Amino acid sequence: MGGPERFFLTGCASGIGRHLADRLVAEGCRLVATDINDEHLRTAAEQGGWPADRVRLRRLDVRDPQEWEEAMAEAVAAWGGIDVVMNIAGFMQSEWVHQSTVRTIDRHIDVNLKGVIHGTATASRQMLRQGHGHIINIASIAGLAPIPGLAVYAATKYACRGYSLAAALELRERNIFVTTISPDAVDTPLLAPQEGVDAAALLFSSRHLLTVEDIGRLVIEHVLKHRPMEVTIPRWRGWVARLTNIFPWLGFSLAPLFRWIGAKRQQHYFRG
Repeated sequence: MGGPERFFLTGCASGIGRHLADRLVAEGCRLVATDINDEHLRTAAEQGGWPADRVRLRRLDVRDPQEWEEAMAEAVAAWGGIDVVMNIAGFMQSEWVHQSTVRTIDRHIDVNLKGVIHGTATASRQMLRQGHGHIINIASIAGLAPIPGLAVYAATKYACRGYSLAAALELRERNIFVTTISPDAVDTPLLAPQEGVDAAALLFSSRHLLTVEDIGRLVIEHVLKHRPMEVTIPRWRGWVARLTNIFPWLGFSLAPLFRWIGAKRQQHYFRG
């Protein structure tokens, strides 16, 4: 790959995190792969053939700042430093505003926002000590535009994006880069609970769901090389999202159409 070699990833038991761990292993990198579900993490490592001499597995609850500090200290002890930290772990549950529960509200905020804040803060302290680094935070197009049916999720991703952009402006002069990636819906296990959920229809409104391979290519071929401040994928959906963010009243016209399209594709997705 010719770039950074020491990585720290969250959410590696499945989805984007697992695929990126596979890609980085194939590139010959050293990494600390973490997840709150250590059993599934070990299964991912066995199935992916992650070599024990280059991949350290660790259970990490991203909501716990103390666990972050301990995990980072172990990573630095193992590899001598960390070049790139990727905050990938996330939670999503589609529900209408009146259906929101304390459990889902708290879990969205704790994982999607606090987890990213704790991870970025912990990573920045280590990177300041070593004089360089790159932090990659996975946000969402839902953090660019209001999404009916995903109000709480969108709120956390708006906040994640805002925090990450502010961190990027703050840390760049210290030779630490922060990249925010805002993808459209990605075909991962996060979609499994959305079967038959009316509030989830907009998730499926795009003609094609993104794949973990799409995200992997973006990260390996572009983000790690150029360290941009922000990336959306696909780009055209990002511009549509930005337009509805500037003119939110457009949602009254656009949302019903996209929800109707999404409902049809949602049914097809789960039948398939």
